[in-house]
Amino acid sequence: MILVYLIGILFVGGIFAWLSERLDSRYPRIIALVTILIDLFLMINLVQMEPSAGGWIASIEAPWIPRFGISFYLAVDGLSLLLLLLTGFLGVIAVGSAWEDIQERTGFFYFNLLWTLAGVLGVFSALDLFLFFFFWEVMLIPMYFIIAIWGHENKNYAAMKFFIFTQVTGMLMLVSIIALAFLNFSETGAFSFNYNDLLRLETSGLMGFWMMLGFFVSFTTKLPSVPFHSWLPDAHSQAPTAGSVILAGILLKTGAYGLIRFAVPLFPEASVSFAPFAMALAAFSILYCAKVAFAQTDIKRLIAYTSVSHMGFVTLGVYAWNELALQGAVMTMLAHGLSAAALFMLAGGLQHRIHTRNMEHMGGFWVKVPKMAVVAVFFSVAALGMPGLGNFIGEFLALLGAFQANILFTVIAAFGLIFASVYSLWVIQQVFHGEYRNSKFDDSHLSDLNNREMVYFFAMMIGLVWMGMYPQSFLNFSEPVIAELLSNMGTSLTTMVRN
Repeated sequence: MILVYLIGILFVGGIFAWLSERLDSRYPRIIALVTILIDLFLMINLVQMEPSAGGWIASIEAPWIPRFGISFYLAVDGLSLLLLLLTGFLGVIAVGSAWEDIQERTGFFYFNLLWTLAGVLGVFSALDLFLFFFFWEVMLIPMYFIIAIWGHENKNYAAMKFFIFTQVTGMLMLVSIIALAFLNFSETGAFSFNYNDLLRLETSGLMGFWMMLGFFVSFTTKLPSVPFHSWLPDAHSQAPTAGSVILAGILLKTGAYGLIRFAVPLFPEASVSFAPFAMALAAFSILYCAKVAFAQTDIKRLIAYTSVSHMGFVTLGVYAWNELALQGAVMTMLAHGLSAAALFMLAGGLQHRIHTRNMEHMGGFWVKVPKMAVVAVFFSVAALGMPGLGNFIGEFLALLGAFQANILFTVIAAFGLIFASVYSLWVIQQVFHGEYRNSKFDDSHLSDLNNREMVYFFAMMIGLVWMGMYPQSFLNFSEPVIAELLSNMGTSLTTMVRN
């Protein structure tokens, strides 16, 4: 029942946050913060629970639409638990980033924020594929409203683009899910959307390849990866800071999780033949988006393109499909969640203070806002893969595992680390060094990070240092899950990629 409580508390908390605005506009943010903290407390209880023989830490299954074999099936293992914890942690950060930023329709804002988080928790725990798709839709619609209502100058365009990309590709996944259910019916005489039942299906041949492609396109659009990435820079540049935190830190990870949990295990044979193309696409995405980042003057668009570049290491690791690569993909997901969220918070904080995102109008901020400058340097070097921090562990393991699978694509992808160093230091130079050009913007509200903001940034710093210095505490959670996935698939995927 704890999984039902985790999701239900967010749904109910969202409704209370919306209704409380009638009493006082400050109540919604307090209710939202308390709601997420309660969820975090329950997640910590999950950490202390012993997994069952199948590796599941907690699970619940009940009939939902039995005529079509649809059940309310939630389960959490070590992999999904790590992502639940990331969601809860960044949920608190998102509320903190919106604390002073959101002043209009606060109740409806926090309602959408909490329902987005509830949808994400459902995505990370649903093992009935129809239920999974239901939660996939639940997390997207509130995010659309967050961008469309509280976004910036081109918010309607960005929100509609986000919605179209995610909905169209989501429909492809739904078609693949229904096709899997019909395939199960043809083999067993019964409909089922149960993950464990569908794992046993024979999904070879052309039909299996097209079903796999439906999942792949949907998940890599959310990841995102070239060529399905163009919605992300618009969404990030127009979204409020809290929306960018949720997008970069959490929603992108649902795509990566879907690849690991569903796309490859459900279609092993199709994934074998598709793996070289997926790794080539990942390497191209890493380099292409790193290059495009250099052409940006909008700081949030630049960070968005770097996010696409870094998430390419996740795709590379997934389709290398060995223990090192998969562990690297998981660690990259976790570390990128913290570093990207922090960078978007910094960019959003700057925009809130000086009302511009144009880096050509910035410069010389080091003297004016020294605490912000130091925090920006920390998260910039974290994003470029500084040893001792979580991003380095993730990308190093992903590359090490990918090298065992395909040397060429791994070498190409490794150049992305060089580009990351260049554009990270270039942003620091543009924003915090050089001439202070206050004639380009209104600096009357330019102030350094306050104590509340420093608490949130310090918490994310601790997380990245912990991942970098003691990664085994995270790898221990995902190791049994990855071992089970590899044993089910065998070594065929890695062997085929290598050949």
